[in-house]
Amino acid sequence: PADVPTTDKERNTKTDRIDAAKLARSLVNGDFRRLYIPDEQALEDRALVRMRARFVSKQTRCKNQIKSHLSFHGFHVPEDIADRYWSRSYIGWLNGLTFTRESGRIAFQALLGELLSLRKTLSELTREIRALSRQQSYRRNLELLTSVPGIGLLAAMTFLTEVVAIDRFKALDQLCSYVGLVPGERSSGDHEQKTGLISRRNSALRYILIECAWTAQHEDPALLESFRVYCARLPKTVAIVHIARKLLARMRFVLKHDQLYVKGVLKAA
Repeated sequence: PADVPTTDKERNTKTDRIDAAKLARSLVNGDFRRLYIPDEQALEDRALVRMRARFVSKQTRCKNQIKSHLSFHGFHVPEDIADRYWSRSYIGWLNGLTFTRESGRIAFQALLGELLSLRKTLSELTREIRALSRQQSYRRNLELLTSVPGIGLLAAMTFLTEVVAIDRFKALDQLCSYVGLVPGERSSGDHEQKTGLISRRNSALRYILIECAWTAQHEDPALLESFRVYCARLPKTVAIVHIARKLLARMRFVLKHDQLYVKGVLKAA
């Protein structure tokens, strides 16, 4: 909808009649481009992977609420118990906390119970995604993608369910634009302004590719060297975006050529 050509008058006076006339005019002029619509199976598979991502966000929010609750009531984590990975010992310590009044214990147990429920649901969703990845339609492509440094099962399944068909992108630039790994620009005459990464993006893919790029630049010598070169003139947070684009090129290469990635040998097309 944001790509439909719109005049200022149509933007400020919006009615169903004006919208219908605007769409009819654009259809006659051939202003619309055909969109790719995944089939029902692809949409349902994508929903499963996206649902896990939503529950990860819920779990992170719940953990932050627990930490805030502990800080407010003056509880400090013992030195012999690490809270970084929320291990069983840490959960056991949380479960054993004592409060002055019963109301305080009930309030905290409600938070802890929510966390445990989210962890259980996340475990079930992850198990279902693993089962999905073993199906014939994903098995080979998953093998190809996980051969690329930094790409694990969840990242690969996110990519496959979001992109669906790699052949619908005729060039790497089109794929990068879909993911959102291209710079924005607002220029007029001699004035040129770079606006960073474009806001139009596939949020799930851009986030996970940048996260994977941090791992990939440690595992692949070529990416590590590129990262060092970029860091010589750019902040690390900007340099890693360039690495994410290179990582995306490698992923596209292995899928289009049905060839496993080999460090230091294969180069992205």
